[in-house]
Amino acid sequence: MKVQIFMLKQDDPTKCTAAKLVKFGLAKQIRRTVRATMILDPFAPKVVLKTDVHTVDSITAVDCSWELVQKTFFTNFSGISRKLPPLLAGNPVNYAKIGKLTTAEAIAATLFIMGFDDQAHAVLNKFKWGHTFFDLNQDLLRDYSHADTQEKIVEISNEYGVVPKTTLE
Repeated sequence: MKVQIFMLKQDDPTKCTAAKLVKFGLAKQIRRTVRATMILDPFAPKVVLKTDVHTVDSITAVDCSWELVQKTFFTNFSGISRKLPPLLAGNPVNYAKIGKLTTAEAIAATLFIMGFDDQAHAVLNKFKWGHTFFDLNQDLLRDYSHADTQEKIVEISNEYGVVPKTTLE
């Protein structure tokens, strides 16, 4: 699966996971989005499902600061918007916080849910804390990757008790 990043360069470049993915050729930096891509948008009405693999030809993450995320996603991006189901961050800054993922974690989670397990692991293998994300979310990711409806995702989230402050429904 093609991985693209729309970089807004709002964070410290030495700590930017998106920049590292581009540097190592695991993602391509882009300047505009296209219709056939999945835009990872934390405010999207629908959650990533494994069946999305039949609808898109790429995944596009918008790399921005968490402080500016609401303002950033007020802009419309061309593509199919999807949010991730609740997951625990494995990065040292937001460790174990629900939904506070780095760009690399968001991309890896999306790849995993859509059935690209090896590519998902390759993305996070570039970070010494990358395995932590998979350790924390192993069961969740497995179950999410088998879900084929939005309702099933909500059911799984409730079962694990990882429901964010704003609901998925």
